[in-house]
Amino acid sequence: MSAEGEQFRTAIEKFDAANAQDPTLVGGAPAELVYARRMTDWLRRLYPDAAEALQLAARAQHIRRWMIPRSRYPMTRQGYHQWRTTLYSFHADEAARILHEVGYDDATIDRVRSLLRKEKLKADPQTQALEDVICLVFLENYFADFAIKHEEEKVIGILRRTWKKMSERGRAAALELPLTPEARRLVEKALTS
Repeated sequence: MSAEGEQFRTAIEKFDAANAQDPTLVGGAPAELVYARRMTDWLRRLYPDAAEALQLAARAQHIRRWMIPRSRYPMTRQGYHQWRTTLYSFHADEAARILHEVGYDDATIDRVRSLLRKEKLKADPQTQALEDVICLVFLENYFADFAIKHEEEKVIGILRRTWKKMSERGRAAALELPLTPEARRLVEKALTS
């Protein structure tokens, strides 16, 4: 990744400072800061030539997510989708505010906003790349814990929907993940049944 200018570094620092305020800790670090770094790591691995706007969007994917907790919405599938839709706009607005502060031009800010709102998934290669990274971060770091908290049928359905959202490149990377035996079994079941 080549976006190493002062403006880019300042934006990343500000995204990280915002996420460092997350009161939820993972291994002693703010959860959303950990998530943001995982997003950047996967983007570098899967799409090493990612455009600057995509790099910024990946780092801001969950910016200040704790501000809109899932518990504010009905614990239904529809409630989940309402929450996610609200988050798309919230993350886009938070990232845009920071990018404006550090002097990014409107075109770059609009592009980051579009990526964070998941516009044109499957039609826009950069939106697809961001979705691949999101799915890989979930599968590698959060899926095993998620799976043990939910009914197997629900988990299988989520895995199938996740798989449909990924490109062939993302799917190939997912099949190489070092999953726990139970997580691997669930993935295999989702893909074969």
